[in-house]
Amino acid sequence: MAHHFFNLYTHDFARVAIAAPVCRIADPAYNAAQTMVLAEQAAAQGAALVAFPELGLAAYTCDDLFHQRALLDGVLDGLAAILDASLQWKMAIVVGAPLRVEHQLYNCAVVIANGQVQGVVPKSYLPNYGEFYEARQFSSADYATATEIDLLGERVQFGAGLLFEVGDLPLFKFHVEICEDVWVPVPPSSFAALAGATVLVNLSASNALVGKANYRNQLVGQQSARCIAAYLYTSAGGGESSTDMAWDGQGVIYENGEMLAEASRFSDAPTLTFADIDLERLSRERMRMNTFAQSVQRHAAEVGKFRTVFFHLEIERDQPLALKRCVERFPYVPADARRRDERCNEVYHIQVQALAQRLTTSGLKKVVIGVSGGLDSTHALLVCARVMDKLNLPRTNILAYTMPGFATSERTLKQAHALMKLVGCTAQEIDIRPSCLQMLKDLNHPYAAGQAQYDITFENVQAGERTNHLFRLANHLGGLVIGTGDLSELALGWCTYGVGDHMSHYNVNASVPKTLISHLVRWVAESGVIGRNDAQVLLDILATEISPELVPGTADGQPEQRTESTIGPYELQDFNLYYVLRFGFNPSKVAFLSHTAWRDKELGRWPDGDHVTRNQYDLAAIKKNLGIFLDRFFRTSQFKRSCVPNAPKVGSGGSLSPRGDWRAPSDAQSVVWMEELRAIPVQE
Repeated sequence: MAHHFFNLYTHDFARVAIAAPVCRIADPAYNAAQTMVLAEQAAAQGAALVAFPELGLAAYTCDDLFHQRALLDGVLDGLAAILDASLQWKMAIVVGAPLRVEHQLYNCAVVIANGQVQGVVPKSYLPNYGEFYEARQFSSADYATATEIDLLGERVQFGAGLLFEVGDLPLFKFHVEICEDVWVPVPPSSFAALAGATVLVNLSASNALVGKANYRNQLVGQQSARCIAAYLYTSAGGGESSTDMAWDGQGVIYENGEMLAEASRFSDAPTLTFADIDLERLSRERMRMNTFAQSVQRHAAEVGKFRTVFFHLEIERDQPLALKRCVERFPYVPADARRRDERCNEVYHIQVQALAQRLTTSGLKKVVIGVSGGLDSTHALLVCARVMDKLNLPRTNILAYTMPGFATSERTLKQAHALMKLVGCTAQEIDIRPSCLQMLKDLNHPYAAGQAQYDITFENVQAGERTNHLFRLANHLGGLVIGTGDLSELALGWCTYGVGDHMSHYNVNASVPKTLISHLVRWVAESGVIGRNDAQVLLDILATEISPELVPGTADGQPEQRTESTIGPYELQDFNLYYVLRFGFNPSKVAFLSHTAWRDKELGRWPDGDHVTRNQYDLAAIKKNLGIFLDRFFRTSQFKRSCVPNAPKVGSGGSLSPRGDWRAPSDAQSVVWMEELRAIPVQE
């Protein structure tokens, strides 16, 4: 079967749903009918799995009615009706039901697919405290001796240790537990995850209490994070008895600690809540965290108790099925203003702490930094200023130099001086043109003879001369050279190797991407952490087009070199960097995610603020810039990353230090990535 590029299942996503019908107590026929209505809707939306509340076919609050044969027989009739209906759905359904097994009554989750019961999971932990007395009606899974039962004329698997694997979704293996099972110190789902389950399902009937919803969120979120899994939690809502309790129908879907979706609480109508989970991302995270495998080995006895039930759903992948998932355009920058401020504050102070530690251990009290009037050196200088404050040293111990060359614009030169004045550092200007011209003469370069030849040698003579000055000044004055280049430049190889902006004694920006640097500078401007009069200078720098200024500009003062015209928009390249570096996704998946995020500027979330430029990109532009990234990242730039200076890692998204997150050969090829890229279409 052909896999359509715009189908989420092609890229190892799976659509799941949690449902909360409005039930009638002790009316299985009605409850089964409501279940089928919601299941039909879930199937129509392309879901692979939908989960319903605990004991939903009878209603959770039946109490001693659970021991009435008429009710239990009615539940079986309701199950049979759902079973027949499931023949038309390419989807697994998990429903809650009381079932008789060997003279015992069990609170069960019944897994249905393809017109068959695939397995039955009894509840392990029965609460018998507070307002819950389940042990009065039910037996725990621990009491069961049967591993198979007769149900609706079929022999089916039975037990708490069942895993369900969907054959046509290789990464989709799910486990079901019931309500209290996740409240205990070691939930059954913990061992299920170690046994290979990537999706954990909980059928619940948890009542509404003040503060309980937040606690459930924390509980489910933490369990999904610890297990590196998706966790679907659905709970009983409307229609349950209010004799002594109220019910809010809370349902949540988490993925590795991150909430993807939440059902409306206290709804008077049935709710059906969807989320698209990234199965490959979960698999990659487990692969990366080798302690997960260590846990599998340590708990081998428990892991070995699980049995796997296999079935196919024949998921359709030959038609478009758009992703219903918020894919952030700026994975390094939170869209919410409060969270973004928290991120900037933390990153800034990580950089400050790291540089302060390096100065303390080295015994040096001065730093040497080149200030261009551009974004990266601005932020590095702001970090240096805070470090001096932290160490109770004067900011004049920052020896800052702006070094105009053949292409330095009047604007950036003015900005550099204004910034140095604002910070209160020791500010000097060194014109590097004479020394650069001497080197060009020594090289017999045509520019030295008056020809306008602006080649790579012309550019790198200037970049190298600046760094050469900084190192010799550091020797002469007893300081530490501070690097300014950022993570995005390092990923793309956009730095002059060796004695150029590639090298320093310590680089505070090396693991901070360009998109985050701009927000950091704005955060400093708005928060006033350096000084209360810093805003306008920094805002002017933020409004300056990114350029290395190594080739003379136009007659009207505009830069001839526009960085993003060569290496692509940083907002796209940072997106590519995050998913290639953090998860190792293949090009088609990165492009699919990028298209989801960037295809329409009116859709999705943007970082708060009028200053954010809202761009959109079609698939052709996404593919083109992804190609630039892949070739530069995998083929041409590793030799620069293999010998980068020390720098603090600031985020879990990864850094490119060979001593940490990224080790790769300097002579690798990009062939396999580029070949896979070619298969990506250029339009919908």
